[in-house]
Amino acid sequence: MMQGPGFTSHMDLALDQAQQAAARGEVPVGAVLADPAGRVVAVAGNRTLADHDPTAHAEIVAIRAACAAVRSQRLPRYRLWVTLEPCAMCAAAISAARIEVLYYGADDPRSGGVRHGARVFDHPQCHHRPQVYDGIRADEARDLLQRFFKERR
Repeated sequence: MMQGPGFTSHMDLALDQAQQAAARGEVPVGAVLADPAGRVVAVAGNRTLADHDPTAHAEIVAIRAACAAVRSQRLPRYRLWVTLEPCAMCAAAISAARIEVLYYGADDPRSGGVRHGARVFDHPQCHHRPQVYDGIRADEARDLLQRFFKERR
């Protein structure tokens, strides 16, 4: 994992956002975007139900907020923490935003788009491939998701 002077993981904040999403009845996924200096620029949890928007995944909401905050359509040198492997839509947005590093927690063998499924960053037409670090606090992220879905069955 990319660690060194000044490195801070923001997965704790992403997990908090996932828990807040679960409390709202949303699938518990959280995301945090940090600028090149490591400062948090945007945090988000899933909002598909609240916003009546199938694209309001935590990653997309965080990317939109960060782009608005820095007044740019691109986020080079930015880092994204997300509790679940991004789907193909979110992976494409990460690439389009030119995010430098993606850290994610739990794998998503069913709907993932990074290590599973579409494998967006491996596609020859992908314009930008972030560095990817997976398994960050994966057990906690997976447990949160499993509890959420178990309670709804």
